[in-house]
Amino acid sequence: MLFIQEVKELKKFVTLLLVSLIGLLVLSPYADAKNKVQTVVAHRGASGYAPEHTFASYDLSHYKMKADYIEVDLQMTKDGQLVAMHDETVDRTTNGTGLVKDFTLAELKKLDAGSWFNEKYPALARPEYAGQKVPTLDEVINRYGTKAKYYIETKSPEVYPGMEQQLLKVLNKHKLLKKSRLKKGHVLIQSFSTESLIKVHQLNTAVSLVQLTDRGVVDTLTDQQLRDLKSFVMGIGPNYKDLTVKNTKRLKSFGFVIHPYTVNTEADMRRLNSYGVDGVFTNYPDLYKRIVNEKKIK
Repeated sequence: MLFIQEVKELKKFVTLLLVSLIGLLVLSPYADAKNKVQTVVAHRGASGYAPEHTFASYDLSHYKMKADYIEVDLQMTKDGQLVAMHDETVDRTTNGTGLVKDFTLAELKKLDAGSWFNEKYPALARPEYAGQKVPTLDEVINRYGTKAKYYIETKSPEVYPGMEQQLLKVLNKHKLLKKSRLKKGHVLIQSFSTESLIKVHQLNTAVSLVQLTDRGVVDTLTDQQLRDLKSFVMGIGPNYKDLTVKNTKRLKSFGFVIHPYTVNTEADMRRLNSYGVDGVFTNYPDLYKRIVNEKKIK
């Protein structure tokens, strides 16, 4: 009987030890935020300096500022082409009017996607911004290649039936769905639509997914909801204003990577880094890159 009791106690000890070790493995990368190197996600390119979702903005973020990821928001044209644009309408960022879904790609290509920036931000205006075109996802990948990393969002997927299939088709065409590419994080797909993320997961379980959340949502998520999300997404993309030390730690305890949006001041960048976020979306990738590089120098 004594031996059986000792065996039980030993099993209990081993179990507790394993739990502790697993906890360390999960939490240790974030235990000391000071030693963590964060990811720089160029929000719509270097959109604080150039017209968003144009090659002018992407070139600046990728070639000059060396951001880790190019973020591409997707809309779909009348003829089924995926294009880089944040809004469902072309009104804000081109000289046209109307819904993206009502334009063919050829019609969309006639629009000026850069002059609005020069008019809105005269201090940052450049002649080459005028006449910028709306790029397709295919053109973006052709330009920056398979060595670049892409953070792609399915925008308003309920408006565009088949968007997820078309997205994977384009990625597959460029061989970005190869396991070697996916393991190195060359493609991350994000969305506010959980349904859209589930569709992508059903089509290809190897693609890493990130659930975006609206302002005020993070603290409403129950443990069960977080467990359910973790079964198919690797990350959470909250509004940066929602994050605190406490809820960041909570999200980390479930194993999520955290990439808040959209962080544009040095003070907020440093504060969020101190919480242990894994990176941020920013219109100013050069600013965040400088902060991240401070750790590398140390």
